[in-house]
Amino acid sequence: MPGVDEAPGGRPRQKRRASDVIRKISQILGELMITAGVVLILFVAWELWWTNVEADAKQTEAVKSFAQEFTGPVAPAAPADYGKPVVGTAPGHGETIGIMYIPRFGATYTRPIIEGTGSDVLDTLGLGHYGSTGMPGATGNFAVAGHRQTHGAVLDSIHTLVPGDKIYVQTKDGYYTYVFRNNQIVLPNRTDVLLPVPTQPGATPQESILTMTSCNPRFGSQERIIAYSVLDSWQPASAGPPSEIASQVAQAQGKG
Repeated sequence: MPGVDEAPGGRPRQKRRASDVIRKISQILGELMITAGVVLILFVAWELWWTNVEADAKQTEAVKSFAQEFTGPVAPAAPADYGKPVVGTAPGHGETIGIMYIPRFGATYTRPIIEGTGSDVLDTLGLGHYGSTGMPGATGNFAVAGHRQTHGAVLDSIHTLVPGDKIYVQTKDGYYTYVFRNNQIVLPNRTDVLLPVPTQPGATPQESILTMTSCNPRFGSQERIIAYSVLDSWQPASAGPPSEIASQVAQAQGKG
């Protein structure tokens, strides 16, 4: 007959209890790991999908608001020399400077440019203007920042730009056409890319430069990718938009 410390068949009760405890612990750990996995998946979905949905809605609203106040025609302007570009004054933090169009990023790429680079701007409103830099058309550096994979992913395709690509900036004063020149990968502490002549302290600017900054690589932030473009031409709002973006301008104003 089994002893008092043994289960029927000779199995010790103590070993059976230990086995039950291990089984329960393993079950709990397994459930915790599954829960952690689900939470991680939900977080990734929120970060890569929902933040884009929310930001897209805010940016669309900002574009429409700017377009409704814009009084210029939407018919394409004939090529002409309109003299020196008008340089506007920076608005208050969180206010709209204008709209950026980048055909390389797609036929519908229309993003607002907002004053400021805080999270309140970059996480919802799109491209943020570095307040320490100039305005569109100014001699020197007009610099903006934007996210790549989240919060609207406004500069997700920054790495696809090739020399010669045109980037259009629309403000209440008119349209500024920049031509992409080159990009550069730097560490996050390289604030010299925002100087009047990027990376050249003390240099006197001779050109009007557009600098776009974003995180690098696409799914990380260990570095920064910097895209430089140079002003090629400008035309006043009263002349109408460049032909390449005329349909987008019309659509933004509800006339397309």
